[in-house]
Amino acid sequence: MIKWTLFLLLVASSCAYSQTRIFLSPTGNDAQAGTLTAPIATLEKALEKAKAAPQNEVEVLLRKGVYYLPQTLRINPQRIGKKKLLISAYNGESVELNGGRRLQLNWQKTGERIWTAHLTGESFEQLFINGKKQVLARYPNYDSTAHVFNGTAADATSDERVGRWRNPAGGYIHALHAHEWGGFHYRITGKNDGKLTYEGGWQNNRPMGMHPKERFVENIIEELDAPGEWFFDKITQTLSFMPPAGVDLATAVVEVSRLKSLIELTGKPEAPLRQVQIRGIRLANAERTFMEPYEPLLRSDWMLYRGAAVYLENTENCRIEDCELTNLGGNALLVSRYNRIVSVKGCHIHHVGATAIGFVGDTSAVRSPEFRYEWFVPYAQLDLKPGPKNNRYPAQCIAEDNLVHNIGEIEKQATGVELSMASDITVRHNTIYHVPRAGINIGDGTWGGHLLEFNDVFETVLETGDHGSFNSWGRDRFWHSNRKTMDSLVAAHPELIKLDALKPVIIRNNRFRCDHGWDIDLDDGSSNYLIYNNVLLNGGLKFREGFYRTAENNVIVNNSFHPHVWFKNSGDVFRRNIVMRPYFPIQINYWGKELDNNLFPDQDALHKAQQNHTDEHSRFGDPHFLNPEHGDYRVSKDSPALAVGFQNFSMHQFGVQKPALRALARSPKLPALLNAQQEKNVTEMTWLGVTIRNVQGLGDRSAFGLPDENGIVVLMVPKENRLAAAGLQKGDVIRTANGTDVATIRQLVDLQQQLHFMKTLPIRVMRNQQTIDLNLPMR
Repeated sequence: MIKWTLFLLLVASSCAYSQTRIFLSPTGNDAQAGTLTAPIATLEKALEKAKAAPQNEVEVLLRKGVYYLPQTLRINPQRIGKKKLLISAYNGESVELNGGRRLQLNWQKTGERIWTAHLTGESFEQLFINGKKQVLARYPNYDSTAHVFNGTAADATSDERVGRWRNPAGGYIHALHAHEWGGFHYRITGKNDGKLTYEGGWQNNRPMGMHPKERFVENIIEELDAPGEWFFDKITQTLSFMPPAGVDLATAVVEVSRLKSLIELTGKPEAPLRQVQIRGIRLANAERTFMEPYEPLLRSDWMLYRGAAVYLENTENCRIEDCELTNLGGNALLVSRYNRIVSVKGCHIHHVGATAIGFVGDTSAVRSPEFRYEWFVPYAQLDLKPGPKNNRYPAQCIAEDNLVHNIGEIEKQATGVELSMASDITVRHNTIYHVPRAGINIGDGTWGGHLLEFNDVFETVLETGDHGSFNSWGRDRFWHSNRKTMDSLVAAHPELIKLDALKPVIIRNNRFRCDHGWDIDLDDGSSNYLIYNNVLLNGGLKFREGFYRTAENNVIVNNSFHPHVWFKNSGDVFRRNIVMRPYFPIQINYWGKELDNNLFPDQDALHKAQQNHTDEHSRFGDPHFLNPEHGDYRVSKDSPALAVGFQNFSMHQFGVQKPALRALARSPKLPALLNAQQEKNVTEMTWLGVTIRNVQGLGDRSAFGLPDENGIVVLMVPKENRLAAAGLQKGDVIRTANGTDVATIRQLVDLQQQLHFMKTLPIRVMRNQQTIDLNLPMR
């Protein structure tokens, strides 16, 4: 009897479990039962079955294949009730949700290299051949080696070029910001008396106009002149394409983008969507969104399109895990307004038009908000209550163990992880690289409590300027663009400082490398930060115009601390750090609460700091790193760093830990150390890809026709090196950089590190006993 009862219970349990599993297949049929052997075809039908299921937990399991979404998959409590829902690839099979459509075309050759096909349906802005994105007809042509927009030209919108275009309406202008602070995008509306007319430019919150040189145009038929380029004529419904070598259009898989959003998880403020998980699915081919309406994120430099391929709003305990998000025209994933305990984990996000992951609240939650850099709410009109006004912001969310790279392919005010108007967000064990601006960005001080740890962030600020691998702004209620006004305000009302920055932001145990900015850039009032146990590989650490920031126990390789424009009584602390250059202060009248017990590279650097009445107990010397060639910057037992209180920390936990992603992830380029002791014996070195050495004695002075024995001799410049293109030649002797005399390699490198945020470095060389001025590109 007992055995029979147990058997019945097992059968009942098995039946009940099977009823909660709904199977899909690209070859399924919605009239079927949705079982493993009789799967349905669409996710819309799966949601109907999920709501009707008798159990509270439902698994929607997709068999391998591509599912072209007829419309955005919108999941909300009205559609699924109170079910705990999992949508997942079945048994690890390869599953793709595609936001585009597949085309079956009859190609005709209509020119020497051009093929055309007629099609019907909506217009599109992304074309994929055999899964690879092709190039919308553009000028200048796509160049994979070009640093900005894959190719730019000052004459992209010149009258001469515009004169070649019969009807450019529908084309686009893309340009960097005039100061390289992100970018702008415009839709061409036509021509008027030979002049281009256009609309747009609302994608950047610092409207200073387009960069005069860094711009390109696209979606213009006359510019279809290179393999891989295409153009779709909306009027004639004709697709023109110049196929690259090796592409057979007769057998090629041709896809185009269609949907701006693939999945939306949404509830209502009074009834959030709870416990929905998307797992193990590839999400691809979303449409571009750079001409959609944008909104400012307070006084940061950002404007935001509040949408994404995967969009969450008014949710709790929802998860996006082990997914791949790629070939997306705009943001990949946005956690918007009210969300609690949302997890983005184990995902591979790459080849994305804008930002990878965003946690962005609503401005209605901010007290006394302002929306432009120069705008300010006067003290008499300020809401003086601390913290948020309502709960319409993300909190207690996490982005963990994600691999993010090749993002911001169109929009340059983009980042790997964006935090704005959010609280208590954890960003942990992510690898982020090859991005146009910051790898991680915090747009404001509201409301702190974030934890950033064990991330590996490098190849950042590749296309823009004046930024960092980690960047933050803190233009909160106390902050004013006029420094005198702000000084008097915080002196009279110091309680304003933490009205928004309620809780400290912790940045610990990360590895950052920025080659065209700062590794960590706390800009414009960023306040209430605790920064420790980080390895900064190139750009150093910057603090500008903020309060209550502590940086301790960091290793700053080949660079130093950049204090910019500090407040009186800032409360700032910089202690027990290893620096390898002198400090680089700018407009510093007040030196904070404590700068001491740091290790400098040499006595000169230490003495320079002590002249400012800091670093009384600091020391100098070689830190004796254990294995810097392999990224181990722990110090040996005899290191003078230990005497000032520095403590070793792990060097082997940066970035993604998931084995599959770790196998794909790249690692940052490790620098050759340039500390003082080593540089005394340097006879030659590689600098920006060219070989150089110090001028050595009277022989060099005579040979190069120098007035003295100072300067750096250029020994070799590879033909393909960007400095060769800028005019640098073998035998040149570098005498000045940015107007400053440089007598040695060390002085040149010091100056370069101080000016690493600059796009070009002006130098003066001696060549054939004549002085020549050059501008060397730094990227």
